[in-house]
Amino acid sequence: MSRGAGMAMIEAIEPLIPALRRYASAMLRDRDLADDLVQDCLERAIGQWDALRQKENTRQWVFAIAHNLIVNRLRQQARRGEHVDIADVAESALMVPASQEHRVQVGELMTALDALPQDQRSVVLLVSVEDLSYAEAAKALDIPIGTVMSRLARGRERLQRALDGEVPAVAAVTATPPAGAHLRRMK
Repeated sequence: MSRGAGMAMIEAIEPLIPALRRYASAMLRDRDLADDLVQDCLERAIGQWDALRQKENTRQWVFAIAHNLIVNRLRQQARRGEHVDIADVAESALMVPASQEHRVQVGELMTALDALPQDQRSVVLLVSVEDLSYAEAAKALDIPIGTVMSRLARGRERLQRALDGEVPAVAAVTATPPAGAHLRRMK
């Protein structure tokens, strides 16, 4: 790049720096990060000045570079989460329970729930998960309210036993007989 072309580039880009900093600060909500981004933007603009600058409006072109860098940075932050210096974080914030145990408990609960007879499972789900009242669950299932209460009690008891390890969840008896099973009349 000749000295005259370099001066023309500086004259075209330098007045844009305050506007670029304002735009980046407003978009990123972090002045230091915005300054780093503007520096990256200027490096790209200077590096590509001869190749891409020939027919474009300088202001529009430099702001397009800044905008693309901002979008990339915001996407990167969304993937990685917020960067915080470990010295600035309270020790109590770093102590969180392990998520693996919670996942195992949820898996055990779902296995135990799947092993419940269908009539008990539907009542447990409607009352405990969907937060329906006993009367609403009875109406939804078209059964008496007393039946809802007894199925709920038996279902909760069976779930608790399965979660305590007293009864394997997979060994629970289903309410519906297997396909092809026939009942015999006994005298």
